[in-house]
Parts: sequence; structure tokens; C-alpha cells
Amino acid sequence: MIDGHRGNRQTVTMVGTSPAAQGGVAAVVRALTSSVLSNRYVIDYVETHAEGGTLLKLAIAVKAWVTLQFRLLTSVGGLVHVHIASRASFWRKCFLLLPALAMRKPVLLHLHGGEFKVFYERESSTLAKHVIRYVFEAAAGVIVLSTGWKQWVERSFPRSKVRVIYNPAPDVARSAYVREPATLLFLGKLGEKKGVNDLLRAVAMLVPEFGEIRLLLGGDGDVMGANQLARKLEIVEYVEFLGWVSGQRKQELLEQCAAFVLPSYNEGLPMGLLEAMAYGMPVVTTPVGGIPEAVTDGMEGFLVEPGDIDALADRLARLLRDEALRSEMGTAGARKVSSTFAMERIIPQWVALYSEHGIAPAGDPGKANG
Repeated sequence: MIDGHRGNRQTVTMVGTSPAAQGGVAAVVRALTSSVLSNRYVIDYVETHAEGGTLLKLAIAVKAWVTLQFRLLTSVGGLVHVHIASRASFWRKCFLLLPALAMRKPVLLHLHGGEFKVFYERESSTLAKHVIRYVFEAAAGVIVLSTGWKQWVERSFPRSKVRVIYNPAPDVARSAYVREPATLLFLGKLGEKKGVNDLLRAVAMLVPEFGEIRLLLGGDGDVMGANQLARKLEIVEYVEFLGWVSGQRKQELLEQCAAFVLPSYNEGLPMGLLEAMAYGMPVVTTPVGGIPEAVTDGMEGFLVEPGDIDALADRLARLLRDEALRSEMGTAGARKVSSTFAMERIIPQWVALYSEHGIAPAGDPGKANG
């Protein structure tokens, strides 16, 4: 029987995609579950999704439902911390959470993904909107990644209880990296929504001036479409498709490339962006989602409107021409991460939130001690 305690640590049932999966949500899950948070609480993780075929995904979803219901019926106290995004991610979690909400168990919805507004406002039927609204307003709390998302959730679901907790950036031992002066890095899911096609067109505009330019695209998604566009633009020799990168290879890229580029149309608070800033890279990105809370235009990098290819090319050219500017913005970005997004800044906020819902950290049965 799971009694809500192990030793003097209390149990948090965390629900979400496999920590071994690709993408930003899995990166946040890995960051939280490998942090000091796991020393303060027992985190029982329930996987709802993993890479693989339809039968495997179905088996994982069924197992997750059975596991969570068992824990809900047998545990004393505790709470459920669920990572959700839009579309299939939401409906998988909804199927799991409705019994928990019906039993009045404390549920914290941790909202990821930059397209939830599109999913709710444009893609959901009237009935689906009622279900989504019920889940958000019945939850004990909704955690979002920026003040902009907080305002939207509060407008859309007025009875919800919303709090902003930023994604945590990795701890990085800064050093004097030797960077390749004309190499740009993109990390994420390749496709139009992340602005990859815009980025390829901007690079094509830069090739005449910067003959040594290289664009490294790290990620899965529409690789074939991006490759075809690069060929059409006659820049294939300047573009390298890396596939999904992680671990030591990812660290090397963050240490070696001149600038990070993410011209997305929708975002939450992208982990790749925070990682690049932590490594002292200047960034060129868009003012969507939580990005403006991490990047001030002209300080840690440049912000351009989604789809403005001319502006994207112009800001990249400014960085490629000016090593001192790249260094200055990179230093500002690392400083911003340290002051606002570092793990030591974020974890106490989770401890305080868990404590508010009756889950005290180890060594403090009465309250959170940060």
C-alpha cells in the first residue's frame, strides 16, 4: 500500500510522457525528477506515452490508467502533478485525471506546449471546450510557463487557480568557449510551426555576404520537407541535418556555435532556448509565449515577429558581423538564466507549491523550507 510517505519524504505522483522521450516536456520532466526535488519527496512517475507503435502506446496508456487509479484508491494524502500539452496529450491525461478530480484529489496541471490556445479556441468542439474548462477549473492548481499564459488561462477558465513557474535551465560551468563565428544552431522539431522554413529562406539571403555560414538543424519532424526547401533555395551545402541530438553532442554544439535561432510561431518556454542562453549563446527568436520573459530585444539577443524573414536575416547578419555583440549578448543571456531560470531559483517554488497542498518536504513536516 502506498501511504503517501516513505521515510519522512512524502509522495508526489507525477504523470507525463516518458522521461526518455524527445522534446521539451520530457526535458522538463528529466530536470525536475533529477533535481534536489527528488531528495525532498518521493516522486512516483507514471508514464502515459512513449515512442513506438500504436500497440505499444495503447499498452502504456492502459497501464498508466490502472497504475494511477490504484494509487488514488490506496494512497493517503499525496497529490498528482500532471504534465499536459495540447491535442492527444491533453486527452490522454484527461482520461486519467477525471477519476482523480471526481475523488477530489489535489491535481496540479502543468501546462506545456505553445499551441494550447490554438487547440482550445480553434480546434475544439463546444463539448470538448466544456471538458477542458472543467478540468482546468476543477484542478487544485494550474502551473503555466509565463505571465502571458497566465493571463490567457485566467481569461479562458475564470475559476482556475493559476501560478507561473518557469522551466528550469541547466546548471552550466561557464568557460571561455571557442565558437565557430558563422555557425547557427537550431534545436527543435523541424517544420513550419517552428519557423524552420523561414530560417532556411533567411540563410539563403545571407549566403552572398557570409560564404562560410553554416546552419545546423538538430531535431526530428519534417526533415524531408526542410531538405527539399534547402535544395530548392540552392543552400543545401550550407545546411546540416543532425537528427535529434542530446548528451555530449548537444553540449558540444552549445559550446561551439555562434548563435541560437528559434523563429517559432507558438511556444511555451522552450528548453532549448534556455539551454543556449545558459551556455552564453546570443539568440534570435520570436516574441511568442514565454520567450519575451527570457529575452529582451537587443539585450540577450534579438526578437523578430514570426514570419518576418527580412528581419530575421537582418538580425542574424548583425550578429555574424559583430563578435563583440555576440559576446555581449551571450553574457547577458547567461546572467539572465542565473538570476531567473536557474534550478536553485525554480525548485523552491515547487517546494512551496507542494507544501500549500499538504505535501511537506523531507525534514519539515509542517511547511516548505525552500
